[in-house]
Amino acid sequence: MKRSEANRIIKHAMKVMEDGKFPMPPFAYYTVEDWKNLGEDEEEIVENMLGWDITDFGSGDFDKIGLTIFTFRNGNFYNQEKYPKVYAEKYLLVNDGQILPFHYHWYKMEDIINRGGGDLVLTLYNCTPEDYKDVEGGLAGKPGTFADTPVTVTIDGKRVTVPAGGQITLKPGQSITLKPGQYHKWQGVPGTGDVILFEVSTRNDDTIDNRFHTAGERIPEMVEDEAPEYLMFADYPKYTRFRFGKKS
Repeated sequence: MKRSEANRIIKHAMKVMEDGKFPMPPFAYYTVEDWKNLGEDEEEIVENMLGWDITDFGSGDFDKIGLTIFTFRNGNFYNQEKYPKVYAEKYLLVNDGQILPFHYHWYKMEDIINRGGGDLVLTLYNCTPEDYKDVEGGLAGKPGTFADTPVTVTIDGKRVTVPAGGQITLKPGQSITLKPGQYHKWQGVPGTGDVILFEVSTRNDDTIDNRFHTAGERIPEMVEDEAPEYLMFADYPKYTRFRFGKKS
């Protein structure tokens, strides 16, 4: 992904939030110089991977297959004594017609909340027991496997069961609870507009807790065709003295 594209994507996501009257925290707007001068009193931002995150899932076509994320808060798998939060909250922007490819999480349970804009259609499968056991990544690079079993989720406190491959549409104001091992793909329903999603979940590490069915890399490699205007969490090790993940 080109840095110029990342700059454009982040600025669009900012405008969507501003237009929707969802204020963002100050660090959403930090410049590169701000990150270089980050003090120890803000190390949590880096160590818990807060901030911007963009992915095209290895597709090379973000506008078709991709997602823009901003993490407001998160706990930490590796330093729970220092960061005892057991929850996380994110802003997820799905552009009109944009697709998130099939994946599930081994650890994370999440509520996906449609806060406004367009409609979101989700397609659901359970994974197979063999697939779910692959928490160490031994099947990395190999396609995941769908189970031919009904999928039960919760829509705003109501249990809903769909057949394998069944679909559910979330309109603004609705939410869905997804459990570990539940494959999900979604798309912003074309013609209904960008979808403002919020995610409330258990603490998580997006560098390790995504099992994709066929998609490519979760964290894109950046082509630096222009200077970054805003950083993504994957940029932090290059621009700050703090680290995230197992090495933090």
